[in-house]
Amino acid sequence: MSDQPIQFKDRQGNILTEATPGSGFLSFLYGGNILGKLSLWLLVKRKFFSVIFGKYMSSTLSKSKVQPFIEKYEINMSPYVIPYGGFKSFNDFFYRKILPEYRPIGDGLVCPADGRVLAFQNIDNAQDFFVKGKKFNLHSFLQNDSLAHNFEGGSMLIVRLAPVDYHRYHFPCDGTVSNNRVITANYYSVSPFALRKSLQIFLENQRAYCIQDSEQFGKVLYCDVGATLTGSILNTFQQGEFHNKGAEKGYFAFGGSTVVLLLEKGKVSWSSDILRNTKDGMETYVKMGETIGV
Repeated sequence: MSDQPIQFKDRQGNILTEATPGSGFLSFLYGGNILGKLSLWLLVKRKFFSVIFGKYMSSTLSKSKVQPFIEKYEINMSPYVIPYGGFKSFNDFFYRKILPEYRPIGDGLVCPADGRVLAFQNIDNAQDFFVKGKKFNLHSFLQNDSLAHNFEGGSMLIVRLAPVDYHRYHFPCDGTVSNNRVITANYYSVSPFALRKSLQIFLENQRAYCIQDSEQFGKVLYCDVGATLTGSILNTFQQGEFHNKGAEKGYFAFGGSTVVLLLEKGKVSWSSDILRNTKDGMETYVKMGETIGV
């Protein structure tokens, strides 16, 4: 049921319950209620809804929302860079930078963002985690048949960022990065309330992807997925250049959103705790820079 609490595990195996801003609203939209479905279709998934709300969150009018949000969700601000004079808007706080010493970069393939992680050694097994929905289709996801063919039978990692998380994302390995391709689409939520309904959301949302050509892991496809109230996927990296593991790739404006990694068949073995938790139907909370695969 969509109104059940969202639980996940940390890397020590502890079960945690997620604090979800707007959980009542998301449950209304994705819980099967006819009025909720109508609202979702007519308004919430449309780009203009996210754009208008995004403009407000980037304006000084939203500045007053910052401190109450920090206090309500007990966010420890000591790891973060706080600009002189404070944050100018809620978005300024939302995509705040972090001090490097709080996100050391591990060995192997590392997590590209702070978030709740699902890992599938074979992409074909991904739909087993979800309640229902059509089979995850690489061709629809990438809208590029030759590229989809390269990743058939490969591995997939999904990193779901919640609104309380650090919202900058980074490269998981060393390698030269191709130009970004943007696929314009809708803005459905990628919260668990929505994902429990169907994996199809990843095939229908605004997204952008590039390929990082890694000597160690082959071609790593990196996809940023937009969501409700996340009107902007803001990439800051230089396309066509070499980037080190842990270097910033970009950030999301306000809202929860998702990063998806695809690797070619046989190129990575995901960390056993993440695979075990995924098999048990649980996400694993992982911080950017932590090892997720070898």
